[in-house]
Amino acid sequence: MTETATRRRGRGARRDARTAYTQRFLPEMDRGIPYLDMLVPEQVEIVHEHTMKLLETTGIEFRDDESIAMWRAAGGDQVTIDGYRVRIDRGLLMELVGKAPSEYTMIGRDPERTVTLGGRKSIFTPAYGAPFVLDLEGNRRSALLGDFDNFAKIAYMTPAMQMTGGVLCEPMDVPVPHRHLRMTYSLMKHSTKPFMGSVTSRERAEDCLAMTKILFGDEFVGQNTVMTSLANGNSPLVWDSTMLDAVKVYSGANQAMLFSPFVLGGASTPASVIGSVVQINAEALAGVAFSQIVRAGAPAVYGQWLATVSMKTGAPMAGTPEIDQMNLLVGQLARHYDLPWRCSGMCSASKQVDAQAGYEAARNMYGVVLAGANFVLSTTGYLESALCQSYGKAALDGEQAEMFRVFAEGIKFDELDASLEAMGEVEPGGHFLGTSHTLENFQSAFSMPELMDSDGFEQWMAAGGDDANSRGLAKAKKLLADYEEPTLADDIDAALCEFVERRITEIPETLE
Repeated sequence: MTETATRRRGRGARRDARTAYTQRFLPEMDRGIPYLDMLVPEQVEIVHEHTMKLLETTGIEFRDDESIAMWRAAGGDQVTIDGYRVRIDRGLLMELVGKAPSEYTMIGRDPERTVTLGGRKSIFTPAYGAPFVLDLEGNRRSALLGDFDNFAKIAYMTPAMQMTGGVLCEPMDVPVPHRHLRMTYSLMKHSTKPFMGSVTSRERAEDCLAMTKILFGDEFVGQNTVMTSLANGNSPLVWDSTMLDAVKVYSGANQAMLFSPFVLGGASTPASVIGSVVQINAEALAGVAFSQIVRAGAPAVYGQWLATVSMKTGAPMAGTPEIDQMNLLVGQLARHYDLPWRCSGMCSASKQVDAQAGYEAARNMYGVVLAGANFVLSTTGYLESALCQSYGKAALDGEQAEMFRVFAEGIKFDELDASLEAMGEVEPGGHFLGTSHTLENFQSAFSMPELMDSDGFEQWMAAGGDDANSRGLAKAKKLLADYEEPTLADDIDAALCEFVERRITEIPETLE
């Protein structure tokens, strides 16, 4: 063996030792930095006032007969109903919103994976809903159930993800009417972290809730929140029957819901940051209020899914400064209403894991972290404005999420005394590399990302000259190779499988 080969093997062995996987879990992030508020209190009141006027005069549509009946029964003379249009008195609206808790706890299948969010506590979750994947070989193709399983495993193995997620990708090899069953089982089987339920029909939500009761026990689910699921409003100013049915199922069972207007800035909202936020505020607050009609005190998360629209092509864009501004405004409003809130994290419209993907994801995520979002959906893997889930980006984003966490947790002031002692040991012009303080703290003092290469050019070339996406793909493969399935009691697993197979025989494969 040549001397060069020996050196390469030695470097490789040391690198393998450094990167050997150790199962870790980071609990919810406890924020240590100030919020960045863009508005003074008087401006917040202006946004609130225009929101109230919008709901009292224009109103908002709840396109579901049962929901309209519920508004009529709950609102009395404080609501005006014209067909599906509901005009809500601000007194009633704020009374209902005030019933939603400011924070809540989600119990994991493994109790040590339980998390709390709201206030200064935040959680990160993977991307949601992509029909395509950028796979382990770098090929873009339709997502399959095997990909869904893989992303559930990667989320379980990624320390900074506090939830396994929901629709990690759309498994196109499973008929749509059966998809929710296969996905929910995968989330339960391959991870012990909290998860999200299906919201695409009342029956699918009921199936997910039934499976959750098998997993945790009927009585336990009745007394605890174990899921947070997504309700997307149809901007402008519509909540449709599909989402409302899901709210009735989950909020009625004390499971948390994300009330998220699906915003395409300039298309489904005015071409204005502040105008868009007034509309978002009205839509989200109306959804939260409805959940409290379903069940007072049910966990309700205020927020939005945001993109701005290119006025050249009509395509959704990610990572623009206006999205940062809207997230900062929505975060300030959430604190005004004392509600936990959600937004989306490392989003990109790029088709590859390239410079655009990195720029957009980072810019979007800095806005999210400064704004103080409590539930960050689409933290990992997100490409093509939610159309594609990338294995390589999922691994890269998972590491970036840890570093954003370090940033948001703030400065550790208790380190100062030991640092001052170290300064006393080093003469001017010297260095700190050999001090006891450095030797004790070098592994934890500063972030040392594994997937971001900072070696010299020659070292990088000797190690293979891989770009970031190649390193991300290698990491994703290693996570899957190192994955060990968490234990699930045989009787519970058998009951879940029996339920899934029975429901598959009962539900036609084709949509009617």
